[in-house]
Amino acid sequence: MEPQNYLGVYLGKDAATVVCLGSQGRDGNLLGCFSVSVEEQEEQNQQALANLIVRGCAERELKFSEVAVALDCAMFMQHNVHSEFNEPKQIAATIRFDTEEALATDVTDVAIAFEITSSDQTGSALTVFTAQRKILSDVILSLQQYNIDPVTIEPDVNCLSRFIRQNISLPEDLHPFFCVLSRRNGYFIVPAGEKEGPQKTSAVRTFLVGPTQTRTELLAREVSVTAALVESGEAINYLKVFDSTGSVNYQQLSEKLGIEAGGVDWLQSAGTEPAALADCADPVDFAIAYGAALAHLEKAQSINFRSDFMPYQGKKLRLQKALKLAAISVTVLALAVGVYFQSQLLKTNKDRNELRKRLEADYSAVMFGKKPPAKSNPVKKLESELRRIKKESGPLDKESVSARLTLVLEAFNKCAAQTRLNIDSVTITSKISIIGDTSSRGNTRKLFDAIKEKLEISQERVYPKAGRIHFSITVVPKK
Repeated sequence: MEPQNYLGVYLGKDAATVVCLGSQGRDGNLLGCFSVSVEEQEEQNQQALANLIVRGCAERELKFSEVAVALDCAMFMQHNVHSEFNEPKQIAATIRFDTEEALATDVTDVAIAFEITSSDQTGSALTVFTAQRKILSDVILSLQQYNIDPVTIEPDVNCLSRFIRQNISLPEDLHPFFCVLSRRNGYFIVPAGEKEGPQKTSAVRTFLVGPTQTRTELLAREVSVTAALVESGEAINYLKVFDSTGSVNYQQLSEKLGIEAGGVDWLQSAGTEPAALADCADPVDFAIAYGAALAHLEKAQSINFRSDFMPYQGKKLRLQKALKLAAISVTVLALAVGVYFQSQLLKTNKDRNELRKRLEADYSAVMFGKKPPAKSNPVKKLESELRRIKKESGPLDKESVSARLTLVLEAFNKCAAQTRLNIDSVTITSKISIIGDTSSRGNTRKLFDAIKEKLEISQERVYPKAGRIHFSITVVPKK
């Protein structure tokens, strides 16, 4: 499909008119138009009509991206309803209650579209359109069966009003009625005046046209009725008429109404050649379908039955929903994966902690040995040992163990604080064996040098452990 092309379909019970506009639809870029009917078909329903529409587009190679449908006035009803609110959102929330109260009938099976015609301190005057949901369901499902999903389904008079606004310009001093007569229907469109504010809306009305009625007399009567029903901000001073049959007597009509009446050639205003309408059954049907195709210019259009019934699920909305669903799925998957790995990590940590608790006692005993006392003073420990030896051995002799222990004690006193000396054990026999540690190899060497000044170290063993330098030495007298 070509994304810049738009298809407008004017759909009735047994006939349809199709108009395809290019991206320059505002300037009359008409790509093709045709009409189809099921009057001579075996099956006379919306599905058969949708089939003819698709076949007609295929035969003319009309490609499009968006479709808008104008619903024939025989398939909906128009009402004047008052709302106590002025905000569109508030009106939309209460429109069903207001419509049901105004019509005094059940609106459960009815789709509603509305337009605000005027607002004041007392509320808003609304033009409400109602259509049976079954009719709309048949239309939408029949088109969707052939991959046509209309963005909007609007009343035909609304599409006709859009066509007139886009293609016909009048002098500022003219405030006309527009009257359009097709073979079967009549339409009144009263453009909003300058006094009605920036958000202007046209007053609209439809009526039936019989094949045997005199159109001039019919118009004279219907104009008076419409003028009484419609409150316009400006006095109506001109009647612009388009009659597909060309049978209206404008001079006679002017005399009956007391205002000037004349015809309007909107095909020329729209830049459409008469030959382009060769396949269209009626110029009015063409204008309505043309106005439906222009719906893409009014994205905020509120007169849309699909806003109330079977809302449009187009490409953008479907893509947005798909992206939301994908994002939610990815989020859920990520959370599930995260929970799984977190549970595995917690389980691993739990097993590790239980194993640590079981092995901590044995592991500490094997790897770190017995913990030293909180406060260890090697000098006092040696003095205590010296006193014990003196008590047992009597007077000291230079060659005695006590004398050697005294010399070791002097060496320890000399450098204990400097080397951060710890003594684990002192074994006294004929020799003195000392096991301890210092803070570094240099301090260990200083300790050995202090001992060697008075004694001799016959055996020594030095090794690092737990950040300190441990030693084991055997001290004997000098020779």
